[in-house]
Amino acid sequence: MTVIAWTAALSLAAWVWLLLCQGFFWRTDVRLPERTEPAAWPSVAIVVPARDEADVLPDSLPSLLAQDYPGPAEVFLVDDGSTDGTGEVAKRLAAEHHGLPLTVTDPGDPEAGWTGKLWAVRHGIALARTRTGAEYLLLTDADIAHRPDSLRELVGAARSADLDLVSQMARLRVATGWERLIVPAFVYFFAQLYPFRWVNRAKGRTAAAAGGCVLLRTEAAERAAIPESIRHAVIDDVSLARAVKRSGGRIWLGLAERVDSVRPYPRLAELWRMVSRSAYAQLLHNPLLLAATVVGLIVVYAAPPAALIAGLAKGSPAAAVAGGAAWLIMAGTYLPMLAYYGQRRWLTLLLPFTAVLYLCMTVDSAVQHYRGRGAAWKGRTYA
Repeated sequence: MTVIAWTAALSLAAWVWLLLCQGFFWRTDVRLPERTEPAAWPSVAIVVPARDEADVLPDSLPSLLAQDYPGPAEVFLVDDGSTDGTGEVAKRLAAEHHGLPLTVTDPGDPEAGWTGKLWAVRHGIALARTRTGAEYLLLTDADIAHRPDSLRELVGAARSADLDLVSQMARLRVATGWERLIVPAFVYFFAQLYPFRWVNRAKGRTAAAAGGCVLLRTEAAERAAIPESIRHAVIDDVSLARAVKRSGGRIWLGLAERVDSVRPYPRLAELWRMVSRSAYAQLLHNPLLLAATVVGLIVVYAAPPAALIAGLAKGSPAAAVAGGAAWLIMAGTYLPMLAYYGQRRWLTLLLPFTAVLYLCMTVDSAVQHYRGRGAAWKGRTYA
């Protein structure tokens, strides 16, 4: 067999293993557990860290204020050093949309060793504990819109299944061509790295959360020392889930039906920054892990179409068959995610190209790290 045929065979073996042995990551049926109505609805504090979010708040904050929740709930928006009038916009929206009480607060500049978002979350949680003594904390980003029954469903699921953390992967916006190409793949790759079924095993080691929507029991947050124990984390949602699970908490992660991101990513540049700012941190800033990732992405994603084309061109049936079979399995595992996002099936054929784009973003993330510009977000750069 030629080198191309051997590479195609290796890729096919990898895809068979991913299909059957990686927690069925490709399935999109992991949704909120069924709930029962609690006898008494617990109090909830909704903490929203916000930095320069004036543009998206009109599409997100009213949805939080309008939550149809039977128990006591209050919104705390932490204006993290915004320069675009985020706090003023939030107050105006609260005056226009009567609903849950809103408090807008300023945490001041983050102390050394803290990321800006977690410093804001710390301030919001501390204020919520003092003001409300809430039993649950809903940590949600400023670009996340919630359906009116979102909080009710989250709390109901947490109570019914006795969960300490319930997180939903918000449905990201898919409107432009680049969003259609990159966004469903982003969630697909995340699920491949952190299979939801593995995350949701009570005794499993895999832990992850989606930072846009995290319902956290206050007692579990205190037990896991959240957010102090993860104050330096760039990938704060995964770090939060790990801390809660390590401290004995039960966590759950799945796809959202009532939670949507309203942030637009109209150009490749915005999507590139979204991925590259934390990609190398995901690899623990380890050059060996980076090299292994580059090789893995090439073999698993780029090799199948290359082997199929080369096999047909050079008359190598083994390479063509193995490459075509691997590409077919790859496309089949991507179909459910495209359906979840309402996208056309032919986009499955572009997944190898999208994977190469992610490879480039990851390498760029490493380059920026070694240039001292890694983990840069909204004017802040973290070591």
